[in-house]
Amino acid sequence: MGVPEEDTNSPGWVFKPGGAVRGPGERRAGRPGGTAGSDRPGSRLLLQLKGIRMPLNDDQNSDSDSSRLSESTAASSDSEYSRQSFNSDSSSKPSSPASSPPKVITFDELMAATRNLSNWTLAHEIAVNANFCIKHEDFPQNSFAGTVKQIVHKAFWDHLESELNEDPPEYEHAIKLFEEIKEILLSFLTPGANRIHNQICEVLDTDLIRQQAEHNAVDIPGLANYIINTMGKLCAPVRDNDIKQLKATDNIVELLRQIFHVLDLMKVDMANYTIKSLRPYLWHNLVDYERTKFQEILEETPSALNLTTEWIKESIEDELSSISDESSSSPGADSSSKPIISPTLVLNNGYLKLLQWDYCKTIPETLITDEVRLQELREKLNQLKIIACISLITNNMVGAAIVDVPDFADQLKRISLPLLEGMNKKSFDLKEALNAIGVQICSKVNKSLTERGLPTLSEEMQSNLMGQIAHIVEKNNPVCSLIDKRIQLFLRSLLALPGVQKCMPTMPGGLSVIQAEMEFVGSQYASIVNFNKKVYGPFYANILRKLLFPEAPIEKAEAETAGN
Repeated sequence: MGVPEEDTNSPGWVFKPGGAVRGPGERRAGRPGGTAGSDRPGSRLLLQLKGIRMPLNDDQNSDSDSSRLSESTAASSDSEYSRQSFNSDSSSKPSSPASSPPKVITFDELMAATRNLSNWTLAHEIAVNANFCIKHEDFPQNSFAGTVKQIVHKAFWDHLESELNEDPPEYEHAIKLFEEIKEILLSFLTPGANRIHNQICEVLDTDLIRQQAEHNAVDIPGLANYIINTMGKLCAPVRDNDIKQLKATDNIVELLRQIFHVLDLMKVDMANYTIKSLRPYLWHNLVDYERTKFQEILEETPSALNLTTEWIKESIEDELSSISDESSSSPGADSSSKPIISPTLVLNNGYLKLLQWDYCKTIPETLITDEVRLQELREKLNQLKIIACISLITNNMVGAAIVDVPDFADQLKRISLPLLEGMNKKSFDLKEALNAIGVQICSKVNKSLTERGLPTLSEEMQSNLMGQIAHIVEKNNPVCSLIDKRIQLFLRSLLALPGVQKCMPTMPGGLSVIQAEMEFVGSQYASIVNFNKKVYGPFYANILRKLLFPEAPIEKAEAETAGN
């Protein structure tokens, strides 16, 4: 019997953002309250891959499935993850991804693909997200899971207290707790810390403690005091107050309970320190690592590029439609000649579509690791578009009244941003927010006019201004369509820049009010796109070759895609 373990899934230990993993030095499974993590990063993608079938026959009963599941899950632990090499030799893999016809995959093959997806998404998230970390969370007190956990933990510690209060005391469960504490403390040590390693093993020698228990001579307060002092040497400064509170606790059972709580917090600190240390190394080797991992996934699940192929195919169709419209509007154009489409243009248009993507649909497989970031950029752009529309309408209708107000654009943003917060939620009433913005803008303009001794806006002018702002929500609103085209023009120009060029393209007219925000969002977007091209360029080249140049050698599509 051991201490009830914190749930290693969410809540408990959770990644922000991402899935749950075991932390360094985490206690062994099999205790009351412990569960095995199964919500692994990227597993959702596997369930959405097309063409995967899992045959079951009479020989594959539930026992064998459970056995293989346990083996596969155990093999995907942190120890395996830490052994993964991030120095992938790109020469060992073909420059173009191999493809094969659809096949039936076994359960073990599916689990192997899951492990690859987990490592792939986890490594990407650690490298590109500077805020990625592990949080220690718990179940809500009034939840069913929280109530069950509280009951189980209370029963455990009450039982331990009753054993220690017996005459003579029963020390067996307490000894097991000391053994677990010893293992956790040893897991915090760095290689070469031999002195403190030997000291911990000597003081918390369970064989010696058992011999003392046989003679009723176990000094539990002394052992607990040594553990607390050792924790104080190993913990991060943020845990100093927790260590002080431990020293002030008199009840031995409560003290042991709090020791395990602080040790859990220290494990989170250690995991986050490891992540921070690993990030530069991961980033340096991430392109080769992600490409190699995705190639392994593709070999195990050949349908893992189906959604990506459809995404590129839709971009080609959009480009052909655009060329057709231009040809029909240009007199004398040769409509019989076959249009020439640039693979780079097709790919860039596909990336632009991601900023208007319906995220209820599944995103292409090669972009699954950046789905959250792309969705956040889309939501931010929608907010900026509304602000630009409001600014353009206000300047067109009452420009003469605000021409002498130098910081009016900043005032407009300060008015609009709080009222547009959360505008991408389904429950958000955009029309109501726009009405409120219109009222505040009219009030701000009138106040400025009054301060300068000028007549305020007429009732009719105020009504027209608020009406124009409220009409932004209408479908095909001309002002909204114009601003959207100019945002697309800026982002398209940004993607067309050479990768080494650091300057921003010229900001189109009407976007000056959001120029700083657009440049910031644009730099984040271009960073995601350029990195994605580096990693998945060979996969895109293979798809583009088949769709655009079915008779051309593969090097043609690869050269243009890799060069951009």
